[in-house]
Amino acid sequence: MDHLVKTKTRALKILGSRNLSEKEMIKRLTDKGESTQNAEEVVAWLVELGYIDDNDYATLIVRHYTSKGYGTARICDELYKRGIPKELWDEKLEAINESDTEDATLAFLNKKLKGSTEKDDLRRAQDALVRRGFSYSEAKSAINKYIEDIT
Repeated sequence: MDHLVKTKTRALKILGSRNLSEKEMIKRLTDKGESTQNAEEVVAWLVELGYIDDNDYATLIVRHYTSKGYGTARICDELYKRGIPKELWDEKLEAINESDTEDATLAFLNKKLKGSTEKDDLRRAQDALVRRGFSYSEAKSAINKYIEDIT
């Protein structure tokens, strides 16, 4: 039982630095030498107390990456990487406000292009949007909106 108290203390210290999913916490604890059984018990305890909530964490991730100007594909990558259960993704992704995405995307383009409308610059910016998780058509639409706004 003494070992479980040590695992709980370690888990609370880890949570003090940032939010984690259940899966991330189990991995962090086992990486630090805790048994899988102890890690799972402690994570269940933390979930019961409300210190770990994958649903709330997924909402935070989606909001954060949307506000930074990332597209759906990149957000899905982050949710996957952080061990958020796939059944939580759709609801969170549907909650993305299109105007927030558009504002963040235009801010990204304004910063990247600095008023330029040169063909090569626009192509590079469009490619950057695709790398940020937007579909080709979304990136093209954002470029067109950027051009429309500055002309």
